[in-house]
Amino acid sequence: MTIKDTPEEWEVRATETPFKGNKTSVRTDDVVMPGGSVVRRDYQVHPGSVAVLALDDEDRVLVLRQYRHPVRHKLWEIPAGLLDIPGENPLHAAQRELYEEAHVKAETWRVLTDVYTTPGGCDEAIRIFLARDLSQAEGERFEVEDEEADMELARVPLGELVSGVLAGDLHNNCLVVGVLSLLAARQGAGLDALRPAEAPWPARPFEA
Repeated sequence: MTIKDTPEEWEVRATETPFKGNKTSVRTDDVVMPGGSVVRRDYQVHPGSVAVLALDDEDRVLVLRQYRHPVRHKLWEIPAGLLDIPGENPLHAAQRELYEEAHVKAETWRVLTDVYTTPGGCDEAIRIFLARDLSQAEGERFEVEDEEADMELARVPLGELVSGVLAGDLHNNCLVVGVLSLLAARQGAGLDALRPAEAPWPARPFEA
């Protein structure tokens, strides 16, 4: 038996969009179950996201502390952002987010992992990149606003982040998945065995 997620789409008898927001919306589908019954399923429709685990030469990860209103917490996170343009190359989006949120660029990029954040209630897909060979970006810093205007920036040793995740002190999904995936990759085939930065992503197809 091969342990691998596979695409599948059950019949939808009816669909509607009762709410449309600035970036996301809520969709209601009437889905035919295997036994023939029809069940209503509500879920958030999301454009997709990218996140960047930026690792420097001292084995530190670039992290940001940002207020997240839905959970009423300031969370330590890795740089991340929406795929604002349909079909946008996720690598380009990740490079943009690293520049805008941290004013940093990276020479070496790999795909660390792809995840669905909450597949029971949202179709958001996130691609998490590993970025290495970091340097400060040139030019003026990107002008931030709203929650991002209060962001803090730090470089934290990878081991300290792993300990924080396992202790229940760090909760952001991209940070948790990213640091544990990095640790697993190192203990496995190594970082150079990770997928190339422009590897196919069926969840959010793009043009290279």
